[in-house]
Amino acid sequence: MTSTSSSSFLILHGWQNHRPEGHWQHWLADRLGERGHHVVYPQLPDPDEPELEVWLAELARHLRALPAEGERVVLAHSASAVLWLHAVARGVPGLGDVDRVLLVAPPSGSVLARYPEIAAFTPPPPAGLTLPGPTRLVAGDDDPYCPEGARTVFADPLGIPAEILPGAAHLDLDAGYGSWPAVLEWCLDGDSRFSPRP
Repeated sequence: MTSTSSSSFLILHGWQNHRPEGHWQHWLADRLGERGHHVVYPQLPDPDEPELEVWLAELARHLRALPAEGERVVLAHSASAVLWLHAVARGVPGLGDVDRVLLVAPPSGSVLARYPEIAAFTPPPPAGLTLPGPTRLVAGDDDPYCPEGARTVFADPLGIPAEILPGAAHLDLDAGYGSWPAVLEWCLDGDSRFSPRP
């Protein structure tokens, strides 16, 4: 599926992310905006000590505000990837209006439980969830925030395709993911495959 000029993108960051300009999400928001797409890349409240209920409310608010016309795409990184799963489990309104979802480097419950600031985000059991639309997962094969492996913990139980990138770690700035052409290609063409950053 190729994105049209009227596509809308909601980009959601993770824990401790203050939307630094060098991050691939910031880079992506700029590239999509330059191409005339509607882009929402909000700073979610209290990223260092996020509250699940507050972030769920913010997600619902931003979904309601997306334009009704054209394709709607959500990209969620790290804690926001598991935020999406919580939203699915709770039936947050507006999820079914999204055309495509990309979950990037979701952290496992075993890791989230170690941090009091983010323990409430420990994901619901994925095997019981029915995702509302086409969803893909991309993660590193050496992600310290998901040592069990994202395919095992998330993709297989959810029944969604996963692309596991060698050496990509948490797909963040520390792993060298500033510009990331492959994610832009996926935004413009949902059939595009992912590759590690060169």
